[in-house]
Amino acid sequence: MPDFDLSITICSWNTLEDTRACLASLEAVRHEANFEVILIDNNSEDGSPDMVAAEFPWVTLHRMAKNLGFTGGHNFALANRNGRDALLLNSDTVVHPGAIETIMAFSNARPVVGIVGPRLHNPDGSLQPSCRKFPNPVAAIFRNTPIGRLFPNNSFTKAYLMEDWDHKSEREVDWVSGAALLAKEELINKIGGLDPEYFMYCEDVDWCWRTWKAGMKVMYCPDAVITHAVGHSTDKAPNRMIGRHHRSMLRFYKKNMIPELPIVLRPLALGAAYAFVGLRAGFFIAKNKRDDIVRKMRR
Repeated sequence: MPDFDLSITICSWNTLEDTRACLASLEAVRHEANFEVILIDNNSEDGSPDMVAAEFPWVTLHRMAKNLGFTGGHNFALANRNGRDALLLNSDTVVHPGAIETIMAFSNARPVVGIVGPRLHNPDGSLQPSCRKFPNPVAAIFRNTPIGRLFPNNSFTKAYLMEDWDHKSEREVDWVSGAALLAKEELINKIGGLDPEYFMYCEDVDWCWRTWKAGMKVMYCPDAVITHAVGHSTDKAPNRMIGRHHRSMLRFYKKNMIPELPIVLRPLALGAAYAFVGLRAGFFIAKNKRDDIVRKMRR
């Protein structure tokens, strides 16, 4: 029998204050459930691991000699957990009172569900869309691109973000954000952890895709609330993260979506995917460099 009902796994990379706030929020709700917290520090240089050891001695801390990424860090924690189910959390999250016991009860009451996502809020209290339709190339053309700015109310982006729904009711969804995601032991035993070929980004989409393919469901639980400050780690190296994000997008298309096309269309679809993803990544990197130059000129 596992020692805990739940293992909460967190990866941290140079997010000292966010990590402190996240662990403090978990410390305040330790009475809610029988859970452990495993923190994987991905070779931070800001004193994060020393802070965790000094201020949160009840947390199981693993100091990595190199950055394993989101996927590598969480997979290490999953393999070394002492709990039954696992709740993956970003280090820039704050858990609200009641969220842990609510999402556990929600999951336990639904045997065919493999993954559950809570409702995420931005730091200002507004809704952060955390469950979406599976990505498709058409939606990607409009999402955060110049074309999308020309057509801000396009139906493709709205459908992808599920904007026709207020996110106040429970429902089955294609995928939920890995910023806060509960995975059942049965699912982990059945399909394994996150795909190690993703360093970060799209690993949550892929895990949910595999969950549905394995005959289990992904659900959204609105009564479990967690605040998430998007991008506090990744903003430290934006262009590198843009590259990683788009490589992960390409892997997801190649691995999961292109094989479902008729065989005669696959070469054309693969070539189009390479071209589009490369152009999209190039646009964002060029935009960041331009913005940096403008900022420097204004100083």
